Amino acid sequence: MNCAQAGAGALFLGIDGGGSKCRALLANEVGRELGSGTAGPANPFQNFEQACASIRQAADQALTDAGLASADLARVIAGVGLAGVNIPRIHQRMSQWRHPFAAMYLTTDIHVACLGAHGGEDGAVIVAGTGSVGYVCRHGRSHSYGAHGFPFGDKGSGAWIGLEALKAALLALDGLGPGTALLPAIEGRLEVDGLDIVAHMAGARSRDYAALAPLVLECAERGDAVALDIVRAAAAYFDHLAAKLLGHGADRFALLGGLARRIAPWLSPTSRAALVPARGQPDRGALAFAMARAATAVAEPG
Repeated sequence: MNCAQAGAGALFLGIDGGGSKCRALLANEVGRELGSGTAGPANPFQNFEQACASIRQAADQALTDAGLASADLARVIAGVGLAGVNIPRIHQRMSQWRHPFAAMYLTTDIHVACLGAHGGEDGAVIVAGTGSVGYVCRHGRSHSYGAHGFPFGDKGSGAWIGLEALKAALLALDGLGPGTALLPAIEGRLEVDGLDIVAHMAGARSRDYAALAPLVLECAERGDAVALDIVRAAAAYFDHLAAKLLGHGADRFALLGGLARRIAPWLSPTSRAALVPARGQPDRGALAFAMARAATAVAEPG
């Protein structure tokens, strides 16, 4: 991918920022990768200042990895894909950030994930991780489903699976629901007994619930009826998402996120037939976004 319009010697940076970490990938004007960096969370909806600091830290690391100085940020054209910027006020605030780059183009984390998964081409993705979302982009038009956040949305996600398992385990504990291997499994993982589960999980975040999802999948794979119901419900939701995405004209989708490998076998034959492996990571998608935008659009001011 060539971006001669940006000028010889230009540097391009792809940033993928989410609730747990921020990744940066640096390339030259012909797309040759030069360096990479990683920093902490970069979700401006959750913590704006932290997000900006993480972007800067990851960018600095990428420059260092490439043997360049921090001052070279002034030559960088950045494509930044972040969680939370689908919310208009967050997008506006992030757009007004006095970033250190020559230019910055802003989009969502799911957009750059889709670009990365399909090598910069049109396509669709379903994310099955701590949260969940379906996204399709065709001919410059995009549609997103889900991504409303836990506990209001994120059905089928690791956090949703963990919460459903906890509810089922507590019903079993009270004798109000069927017995399930989930109860001793959760007690063992949390190192608590009985109702101490409630005290232990008080104030828990989505990632804490998502940490229980592998237990649920293990119990389902061993034939536990309650765990099977939960996992099948998650898979059915992803089948529904896939049908929505394919209904927009996409002929394939990639399944991304920490649960992707484990949940894929539970999808319907129709969904699995349209499933393709991701070609690249979100930071590569952000890099492709930066180079494409630099050739066609005016940068947001720093």
